[in-house]
Amino acid sequence: MFQHARRLFVALSVAVATAFSSAASPALAQSPFQVLASASQSKYAAIVVDAKSGEVLYSRRADDARYPASITKVMTLYLTFEALSAGKLDLDDRVLFSPRAAAQSPTKLGVPAGQTISVSEAMQAMAIKSANDVAVAMAEKLGGTESRFAALMTLRAKELGMTNTNFVNASGLPDSRQISTARDIAILSRAVMRDYPQYYKLFSQTHMTFRGQTMRNHNGLLHRMYGVDGLKTGFTNASGFNLAVSAVRDNRRLIAVVLGGPTTRARDDNAESLLLTGFDVVKRRDLGEKITVAQSLFEPEPRGRIQGSVEQGDQDMKIVLASAAPPTRTTRIEVEAPAKPAAKSKERWAVQVGAFKTRADAKEQVGLIQKRFGKQVAGAKPTTDKAGSRYRSRFVGLSENEAKQACKAIKAKKMACQVVSPTA
Repeated sequence: MFQHARRLFVALSVAVATAFSSAASPALAQSPFQVLASASQSKYAAIVVDAKSGEVLYSRRADDARYPASITKVMTLYLTFEALSAGKLDLDDRVLFSPRAAAQSPTKLGVPAGQTISVSEAMQAMAIKSANDVAVAMAEKLGGTESRFAALMTLRAKELGMTNTNFVNASGLPDSRQISTARDIAILSRAVMRDYPQYYKLFSQTHMTFRGQTMRNHNGLLHRMYGVDGLKTGFTNASGFNLAVSAVRDNRRLIAVVLGGPTTRARDDNAESLLLTGFDVVKRRDLGEKITVAQSLFEPEPRGRIQGSVEQGDQDMKIVLASAAPPTRTTRIEVEAPAKPAAKSKERWAVQVGAFKTRADAKEQVGLIQKRFGKQVAGAKPTTDKAGSRYRSRFVGLSENEAKQACKAIKAKKMACQVVSPTA
């Protein structure tokens, strides 16, 4: 099925180049978006985003609830990094293994109850070994109990804009209440590398050695794909094979999240193809081509025929891959028509477009929103005020209707936005 999709995409690319040979831009990428075919296709979800801007280059069921499995540990590590940066934790501090932590199911480090390891070792064990016992031990150290720590995880997720995520444990072991989405995991991945670049390199370590035993990173793309430097794998029977992965090429960083793969190999191949095509798209854009990825992409029925078609819009050339079977839902990413200028208002409604660890990041987000949605926030005052430990990116001075319309436009581009009333 993967090879069939690859041959079809290449043939389709040639056809596009021929059909539009008189146009300014040739066809889209030659690297295909591969389709995961499995007995349980409903588990599949995926997204590709530009790590700097947050722009979504591709999505498929990106907002559907999924089990994150061990990708959960990225949030456990995020809160660990946060504690280190705040001076509440030190790399040499000891992490005690309670009987409950030591009793966790594999994958685990196997430290007996009553023994300790360093925070540094614990971080490596979670990122590289994906050790469940270590995740629980760290949760107990930072939160007192794992359940309290999970509540902190969920709270931080909401603050980061992960609106469809709920955590009940720190490891990702099976629990029907622990859910997330491909989009939320991409948001978390961006947050880790943006807020804690000094610790993000941990995810690029291919091996770790603990008490004489060498352990290999579960992320297979670290070992085979140029530019990959993180993040995390996950698997349970309920979730399927999950992966959040990031790579850098030509000073551009992309993040891909693939959830519900039928096998490790199928998941990795799919993620690699998503990244390769994403890099091709941004490279062609940098060369002046007005192209985007507008996909109607879904898993084919067994023995289903995959069809391809080409569309050319006013602003973009778009590739659409489809199955012979009708989709339950389609996802398109297109250039939005310019919105009408918002009327200037003296009211104090606002829109919040993010909450960040540093004021610099908050200001960068304000600049991005002004650049992309200047008409929707026209007349509003950009602010980066501090609330608790986060800096909020807001535009203040809109009417209620203007605020709602602005958020509608921003959310339509799959970016975080919240309407804030004058009393909030």
